[in-house]
Amino acid sequence: MKFTEDIDKLIKETLTEEEAVFYQELEEQTIWQMVFGLFKGKNKWILVAMNIVTLIFFGFFIFCLVQFFEASEVKELIKWATGAVIFLLGVSMLKVFAWMQMDKNALLREIKRLEVQILSLASKSLK
Repeated sequence: MKFTEDIDKLIKETLTEEEAVFYQELEEQTIWQMVFGLFKGKNKWILVAMNIVTLIFFGFFIFCLVQFFEASEVKELIKWATGAVIFLLGVSMLKVFAWMQMDKNALLREIKRLEVQILSLASKSLK
């Protein structure tokens, strides 16, 4: 880790004050910062809508599950179990999409950090 710390120190020395603030904002985030970061930017309306649909699907899943345990005939059991599985799959797919968006945001943040590092090192080598 000594090598990484040396590079970070070198980069911070070559950055202007504005660039240093921008570089500091690109630090690694906690899980909660990543989750709430989904609701920022151009696509926040999609994630808000997806979370609403996820809650609706989860409600239908609970409803199907309750009906499953109250059913007495095999045909009804199969019907409610199928509904529960479909809605649970819907919830799972929407959550996977949200996790993929969090991963995409983390990758974009790292790419921006690399760009700042390259520009910083390039300006340092030109001097």
